[in-house]
Amino acid sequence: MKAWLAAEARRFWGTCVYSWRGWRAAWASEKTLRQWTLANALSIAAALLLPLSSGERALIVALGLLLLAAELMNTAIETVVNQLSPQRHPLAAKAKDCGSAAVALTAIAAGAAWVFVLWGLWVD
Repeated sequence: MKAWLAAEARRFWGTCVYSWRGWRAAWASEKTLRQWTLANALSIAAALLLPLSSGERALIVALGLLLLAAELMNTAIETVVNQLSPQRHPLAAKAKDCGSAAVALTAIAAGAAWVFVLWGLWVD
């Protein structure tokens, strides 16, 4: 049991290291990740300052984090496509466009959540 726990701890630590390395690489090369991170920081600050329920705050924070995850996935897709298909190809364009659409839909979901939350504050 002790050996299993130690192995799981090492695996978890490795996962954290790889994740942090991925974040840093994307942060260094992707302006949109930095922009969405700033938008999230402002969104979280607003969610903490406004008189929202804990559920509303959780929704705002969770959708913001999902937006960052979508942006990281889009970065991963673009990086792999650029590596495998340096020349223009319709399938490469489709993969990149779909990744971008995923980010856009996640951003729309986060924006819609804010609209409904703010509407609830205004109506109540």
